[in-house]
Amino acid sequence: MMRHPLARIAGFVFLLVFYTLLFAPLVVVVGASFDGTKGSFLNFPPRHPSLLAYREIPFDYLHALGISCALGAAASVISTVIGVPAALGLVRGRVPGRALITTLLRAPLQIPAVVVGLAFLQCYYQLGAATGWFIQQTFIGLLIGHVFITLPFVIGPVAAVLQRFSASLEEAAISLGATRWRSFRRVTLPIIMPGVWSGGLYAFIVSFGDVPVSMFLAGERTTPFPVAMLNAMQFNFNASILAVSTLVLVGSCTAVWAIQRILGLDALSATSQ
Repeated sequence: MMRHPLARIAGFVFLLVFYTLLFAPLVVVVGASFDGTKGSFLNFPPRHPSLLAYREIPFDYLHALGISCALGAAASVISTVIGVPAALGLVRGRVPGRALITTLLRAPLQIPAVVVGLAFLQCYYQLGAATGWFIQQTFIGLLIGHVFITLPFVIGPVAAVLQRFSASLEEAAISLGATRWRSFRRVTLPIIMPGVWSGGLYAFIVSFGDVPVSMFLAGERTTPFPVAMLNAMQFNFNASILAVSTLVLVGSCTAVWAIQRILGLDALSATSQ
């Protein structure tokens, strides 16, 4: 009876310390972004509260943010279009060498991202030398690299849902006169949609936050947001970096809240159980 209250207090203190350490850096970044002091120093708490940093966000930062959003959305869509049929084939197919194919599709998770970026860069140079079509430092070349690293994040959740999916539901639909395509569209797809949504979301997050691959493949006008922020922090740190990072933080929280309202956390978390 004496140990139970102490255990609850200890648990509360542990969670308090854990979440404080977890969110303290975000609080510092958001708070310092409202400091109007000129210079390249991070002032927290703000000495002179102001929106000056937000008004002085360079267009290059916003352009890089737009590149990352477009790149993440395109990589997410393409990975989903490829990943769903691939997951269906891996779970239900009887293709010879399925284990090898599964290993190859999961290879991006095992290979260091720096190696992936370097390999794609060399491949693009070889392709350009052979065909005259140079796609390094272009959006297309960057997109191909991002699809490669995001594809496993779609296949995994979709395959997890399919492994728990009962094929008898499709058989029942076909026995009632539905075609295979209609059975897939009306029965299978709605059931595996939590895996599709979560896989697409994971793909977007991985693409949006990627640095190693993007550093090798990005060009002057196709620099994603994380790479632009890394370069700015190394050579030209200012409060505008904190301001645009705060905007990204607010946008990310809003997107997660909207997804939670539309799909529900249970639907997204079900694919990882």
